[in-house]
Amino acid sequence: MTRPDHQTNHADQCARADGSPELSAARQSVLSRRVRWLVAATITYNIIEAVVAISAGTLANSTALIGFGLDSVIEVGSAAAVAWQFSGTDPEARERAALKVIAVSFFALAIYITVEAVRTMVGAESAGTSTVGIVLAALSLLIMPSLSLAQRRAGRELGSISAVADSKQTLLCAYLSGVLLVGLLLNSLFGWAWADPVVAIVIAVVAVREGREAWRGEHCC
Repeated sequence: MTRPDHQTNHADQCARADGSPELSAARQSVLSRRVRWLVAATITYNIIEAVVAISAGTLANSTALIGFGLDSVIEVGSAAAVAWQFSGTDPEARERAALKVIAVSFFALAIYITVEAVRTMVGAESAGTSTVGIVLAALSLLIMPSLSLAQRRAGRELGSISAVADSKQTLLCAYLSGVLLVGLLLNSLFGWAWADPVVAIVIAVVAVREGREAWRGEHCC
């Protein structure tokens, strides 16, 4: 399967953004293995993150924390799509499908979070505090940027739009960790329960933006 011209151009921009020559077969193999290892690390961490966040969010009735956990579930799906792509002999042939999976996962997350945040705002039970959620958000804020940067560098050198897109989703997780941490701290320190659905809406808006970029193959930047 051949990719549309605009996606081919994006991949070329990724591969040649620094003016580097075409990669050798050996270098491509090294980078592909590196992407697979980074994807495996991302999947492992996000499974743990999802279980902890959803459990803590359910106990605290926190839409933002549950949404963060669901984002982790979607990140697992996104990383799995990239792993599937690079498990074949011709990763480029699977790139469009991997990108679509990543995009749809963002849109699904945005819809769910928006509905739950609105329900909270119009009278559902207010969110409680969650020390576990605060610790989790702080850890993710430290771990996820490093994983994202490593995968982004490998993806750019390899010229893989989907690998870069997945790294952007990992970076989004880091951003959301920061936003979530602020919201949970405001609720814990000052009793501002309204901060939880507001943070959830922020997560939804960012997810829509990232989903649109993935759908269009615009993550290579």
